[in-house]
Amino acid sequence: MTAALVSAPRLAAGTLAALMSDYTFRTVALGAAIIGLMSGVVGCFSVLRREALLADGASHAALPGVVAAYLITGSRDAAVLLAGAAASAVLAAAATVLTARRTRIKFESALAVAMSVFFGLGLALMSYAQRLPGASKAGLARFIYGEASSIVMRDVCASAVLALMLTALVCVFFRQFKLAAFDPEYAASAGLRSGAAGGALTAMTVAVTVLGIQAVGAVLMSALLIAPAVAARQWTRSLAGMTALAAVFGAVSGVAGTAYSSLREGVPTGPAIVVTASVIAGVSLLAAPGRGIAAKLVRRRRLRRRVLAADMSVPEGLGRTPPDVSAAPEQGTHLVATPDGEGRPAATLDGEGRAAASAPDKDGRGGGSDAGGA
Repeated sequence: MTAALVSAPRLAAGTLAALMSDYTFRTVALGAAIIGLMSGVVGCFSVLRREALLADGASHAALPGVVAAYLITGSRDAAVLLAGAAASAVLAAAATVLTARRTRIKFESALAVAMSVFFGLGLALMSYAQRLPGASKAGLARFIYGEASSIVMRDVCASAVLALMLTALVCVFFRQFKLAAFDPEYAASAGLRSGAAGGALTAMTVAVTVLGIQAVGAVLMSALLIAPAVAARQWTRSLAGMTALAAVFGAVSGVAGTAYSSLREGVPTGPAIVVTASVIAGVSLLAAPGRGIAAKLVRRRRLRRRVLAADMSVPEGLGRTPPDVSAAPEQGTHLVATPDGEGRPAATLDGEGRAAASAPDKDGRGGGSDAGGA
């Protein structure tokens, strides 16, 4: 047993070294890490703007563009197919935003309609394309569920360039993006173009979504944008910290999911990446020290104990509920303020709650009763 425990780290180190020496694994892991990093950065703003489902709509709407690009050009090149996916996703996103702004239809309803129409159109076009000669070798189905093994170094370089551009945009226009995410009305009153910032964030979401469907797929790409951002939100209270932590969570999910898929035969890479990101989000929701469910339960239990301890330490007379002032008045004398600052008896209440004549004041005049007239 002891020998097995000692050899376990060595075996893990040897397995990791074997993976890192594989060129295919390094390429796929690097590409997945870059996609996860971009998804974490852009996903933070999508979650804060309550437009997290925009990535889901864009990923589903990219499918008809992929098939249309193949039918028009006949090319199997990933760059050509992704260009068609980007055009279709941008069209669906623009239709959704315009419908929500120009009509009374809410954003979620417009997005659901656009996603259903475009995805249904994509499935219909794919059914037609699969009957054409040579279409089965084009690899169109990989854009539905993802096929990370098809990532080559050229795709990694393109992803790296896009990641640098998005990171530069976020760093330069961070204040505008922050106001557009939290308070667009204040941004407009301050003279900032929150509409342009919101449009830029939407375009960035579509770009990351289209780039990631090759590895993760159109069905699961939205989860990769949402899960790292949700996990990072539990650990920090600043937007800058949330963005950086979401980028780290996304990159770790890409590498860990690729490694698990390489070690386990028959496990696809895209779902493994999404499951890893979901596990990180689930652990963050449960165990985060500030906003986690466990921390909230502990604080609630401590507060309950303090309240019970305070109730036990209060004397019995002080812990009683004060009498209801709306109840019938009891017998006694009530004082009212006088101009000289001294209180005088206004009326004396008998046992039945009726006002009796008050005592005379210091001028010798009788006070009268509250029930009497002037």
